Amino acid sequence: MKAQDLLPDPINQCDLDGVTVRKGTVGAFLINARTWMDNAAPAQTRAGAERDIVDALPALRALGIFDVLEVRDAALRDLVEAH
Repeated sequence: MKAQDLLPDPINQCDLDGVTVRKGTVGAFLINARTWMDNAAPAQTRAGAERDIVDALPALRALGIFDVLEVRDAALRDLVEAH
């Protein structure tokens, strides 16, 4: 399956198990994860990344991402598992 098979260009979101999943959810999670793990990033930036990570978890779980991929960073894994 290609990305456009799941969400064609004119469609920006889908419903999976009652959860709205938007295009870019996985990419945004990865960017936020890198920001959150960057100890040199400002605290306010890291806090925003954390909020966005937590907000994305229902969609990521609906996609089944954590059934296939493991979060390697222990602190990030703990954050994901705590929510």
